[in-house]
Amino acid sequence: MSSSTKRCLVLLEKCKNMNHLKQAHAQIFTTGLENNTFALSRVLAYCSSHKHHHGSLIYACRVFERIQNPTVCIYNTIIKAFLVNEKFKSALHVFVKMLQNGLRPDNYTIPYVLKVCVGLQDLSLGKMIHGYGSKLGIVFDIYVGNSLMMMYCVFGDVVAARYVFDEIPCLSAVSWSVMISGYAKVGDVDSARLFFDEAPEKDKGIWGAMISGYVQNSCFKESLYLFRLMQLTDIVPDESIYVSVLSACAHLGALDVGVWVHQHLNRSKLVPLSVRLSTSLLDMYAKCGDLETAKRLFNSIQEKDIVCWNAMISGLAMHGDGKGAIKLFYDMEKFGMKPDDITFIAVFTACSYSGMAHEGLKLLDRMLSVYNIEPKSEHYGCLVDLLSRAGLFEEAMVIIRKITNSLNGSEETLAWRAFLSACCNHGETQLAELAAEKVLHLDKHIHSGVYVLLSNLYSTSGKHSDARRVRDMMKIKGANKTPGCSSVEIDGVVSEFIAGEKTHPLMEEIHTVLETMHMQLDYNNQ
Repeated sequence: MSSSTKRCLVLLEKCKNMNHLKQAHAQIFTTGLENNTFALSRVLAYCSSHKHHHGSLIYACRVFERIQNPTVCIYNTIIKAFLVNEKFKSALHVFVKMLQNGLRPDNYTIPYVLKVCVGLQDLSLGKMIHGYGSKLGIVFDIYVGNSLMMMYCVFGDVVAARYVFDEIPCLSAVSWSVMISGYAKVGDVDSARLFFDEAPEKDKGIWGAMISGYVQNSCFKESLYLFRLMQLTDIVPDESIYVSVLSACAHLGALDVGVWVHQHLNRSKLVPLSVRLSTSLLDMYAKCGDLETAKRLFNSIQEKDIVCWNAMISGLAMHGDGKGAIKLFYDMEKFGMKPDDITFIAVFTACSYSGMAHEGLKLLDRMLSVYNIEPKSEHYGCLVDLLSRAGLFEEAMVIIRKITNSLNGSEETLAWRAFLSACCNHGETQLAELAAEKVLHLDKHIHSGVYVLLSNLYSTSGKHSDARRVRDMMKIKGANKTPGCSSVEIDGVVSEFIAGEKTHPLMEEIHTVLETMHMQLDYNNQ
């Protein structure tokens, strides 16, 4: 490499903005390197890695158009430039042009184009690229193979991904991680765990994929157990692993484990904490009921994103501080943060728990008219619950009628189930019967919860014969009630208790304590 080329490359490395890049590009011309493909590829690479610099992609296109005989490297770089700027059709157009010019794609081109297929949500195109790569004989390359597996897993086709996995002669840790994540995405946690167990060497990515997979599938206790196993190794958790663990703590109410993670983070190399980690901690404290710590964390985050605001609003709503949640919503607007659909689910829930029905309707109007957010089934379910809890059954029925033609059957069922629950709580027998009939008509699957709600309502209303009739109907239809499950955290260990089961190792001791408590209560009531 000549000294002039080196000087140009040094200038390119030092570029901090587009003005610097243009100066370096001018230097390329003055040194006679205007046709040097390596130097030009560096110019394009700068543009592709700085998508937030205004005009960088336009500049890259101008540079590319003036290159007389682009190499595969040049084509790869401009395809990547379009890819990172989410100009997927343009990237595909350049790829086609590359083929038309008789150039042979390499093990960098195919992975870029596979990501384009994902961006375009076009599995058929991805399969065509797979077939083309097979003809070229490069699908056995580990980089190409992993990219193929990633593409198939994004589309949920783990069978095709597994086929690629089995064809790769020399697998990498990324290969195992991709398959673990792929199976977890489609809900096949058992297969994901088999891949995890069979991985010859488990790096941070493999551990993280399995822990995250458990959390995605609501196997929170398993994720914490796996995290403890990981701590017995020399693997140092990264941000993604901590986020998954904190999510598991939030769902289990495992505050002690969450506090330990917080303390560990304060001593780790991840300090100062990112917004993502801070938000995960905030969410964990809020869901575990430690609102004071959650508020302190919230106030300490300098650049709050919408996820951060939503976590705090949801935490306040969950624990009965509806007014605080609504106030925070309006504070968010004052700070210029635009709410999303999740924000409105949180504030509707806050209004429901706090009996603020009219405030909820006011916020619905704001969601529709100010932010143009189309209500989803979750919003309608919250609104029906909100109005029903407040005893506004006619208004709730109006909402249900409005959504009958706009939602599919499963979403309409959610609204009727919320209405049914509220009717039962208010002793509205006739409306409850109507709602139960609607639920059972919309969803042919056997729902024990519907029968249990009706049976309890009849019992409390003194209609014991009707209650027995519903119970008998449950038996005939085989609608057995799903056993209740609760969990408690003691000294960092989460114990689960399922109704009717006696599998806990300390069950005898627990029953002894309960009997003592009952005796004490009976004595005090005498």
